[in-house]
Amino acid sequence: MPSVDLPSAALLVLAALGILGNNSTVAIAVVVLLLLRVTKLHQVFPWLENYGLTAGIVILTVGILAPIASGSLDLRAAVASLLRWQSLAAVAVGLLVAYLGGRGVTLMSQQPAIVTGLLLGTILGVALFRGVPVGPLIAAGILSLLLGAK
Repeated sequence: MPSVDLPSAALLVLAALGILGNNSTVAIAVVVLLLLRVTKLHQVFPWLENYGLTAGIVILTVGILAPIASGSLDLRAAVASLLRWQSLAAVAVGLLVAYLGGRGVTLMSQQPAIVTGLLLGTILGVALFRGVPVGPLIAAGILSLLLGAK
């Protein structure tokens, strides 16, 4: 009886959930990882495990800062808007989310088995509540608060 490649099987399940849940980000990520497995590029996995999250955050930050770099964001208007309560609330929420994200990174690196549950919850949130698939880090941060992890 042939042995089952459990990591690939788990990735296929996550790909199916990503596709069924309209979560193209997860589906694309899983396909990339499956291609790395199929093409025997296993030497990339340690680098991804060590630096992949940081590289992803850098790319996300570049995307967020692009309107400043391109000049499409009027900095004077943005600074002036900081005097409104909505902008001050946005700053406070931004601080909270950054804090939770930091806790989430720590929890995910200390307890990698939790990642599957976080991904499943994110995929279900997208599929059932028309959510947006940006939640695993924040979910991990909230979970770290609930677990009392540091």
